[in-house]
Amino acid sequence: MLKTTPFHERTAALCASHAWRRWAGYVVASSYELSHEREYHAIRSSAALFDVSPLYKYLVRGKDAARLLDHVVTRNIQELKVGQVAYTPWCDAAGKVLDDGTIARLAETEFRMTAAEPNLRWLQDNAAGLEVAIEDVSEPIAAVSLQGPASRAILGNIDVKYFRLAETELFGVPVSVSRTGYTGDLGYELWFSAKQALAVWDGLIEAGTPYGIVPAGMLALDVARIEAGLMLIDVDYVPARKALIDSQTSSPYELDLGWTVNLKKERFVGREALAAEASRGPQWRFVGIEIEWQSLERLYAEVGLATRLPATAWRTSVPIHAGKVQAGYATSGGWSPLLKKYIALAHLRSHFAAPGTPLDIEITVEHRRKRAAARVVKKPFFDPGRKRA
Repeated sequence: MLKTTPFHERTAALCASHAWRRWAGYVVASSYELSHEREYHAIRSSAALFDVSPLYKYLVRGKDAARLLDHVVTRNIQELKVGQVAYTPWCDAAGKVLDDGTIARLAETEFRMTAAEPNLRWLQDNAAGLEVAIEDVSEPIAAVSLQGPASRAILGNIDVKYFRLAETELFGVPVSVSRTGYTGDLGYELWFSAKQALAVWDGLIEAGTPYGIVPAGMLALDVARIEAGLMLIDVDYVPARKALIDSQTSSPYELDLGWTVNLKKERFVGREALAAEASRGPQWRFVGIEIEWQSLERLYAEVGLATRLPATAWRTSVPIHAGKVQAGYATSGGWSPLLKKYIALAHLRSHFAAPGTPLDIEITVEHRRKRAAARVVKKPFFDPGRKRA
């Protein structure tokens, strides 16, 4: 049976659309209104409030906590300072990505790890012989994400730098605030006891109302994260645990996450395979694709129709071609209301992945498969200075 988050009493009352979706065994709102458009625009123009409680959360404590995490992820966790947050993937022995998430150093010997998939057993298996305690706090810790240009003002102009965190009190509740998010915009994630979830939600709505705060669902988040060039597990990559064949797996280098791989570390899971790949270069690249409007418009004009755009971001595999050769495939995409562009995230064979490379992407027009002109562009599509300011 699906579970409800600590905010369900509020989110259920607000969800006029009755559109829900599953996330890690919970139900969360796809959109609160009949359309997600106002929720999306709040992310970019005011502030949007997301319930992100279904994230898996683990507290890792003890003398060897840093040593354990340094062994299982590709980033250098030993160098992480107290109050700092790091985004990182983690891999199997073959150097293929199992999951990705964040690690926050709460104290010298205490960390909070977030993940999209269950990872408790993975952590426990790798902790054998180490002085470390691992606690699954996915249920007792509630989390919301406050994203948008007004988010700092709503939090009282809190001084937290990009990918840092601070312990504070909001609305009478002890809260851990991290300058992180999944929208590519100015934003924060708040972590606190699930028992006090409604007090925090109500406080944020009250403080945010003068700034135009809007509760937002997953449909709006999907558009924003594509604009930000951020990948989604089970959509943009198959975690190695779920892959049925080797070709379904991806390494950090193939997911444009080479910057997260620290080969200066002597040991970590997958290091040998990743060092070899770094030497020869990855076979695939994860890139941005921009579909040319005139080409799309022409395909619809040929059948007597105005150009049709997807109402929501899509999550499906779409072939991409370079002439008569399949160059790769897109995994998610859609229309960017802010950029006024049709964009997508795609896996391309490395020799087709240079920015500016002309390609064709398959488009269905009136039940027939056509090809629209496209080109490779740099990610992220949208990268405002306020995100880091």
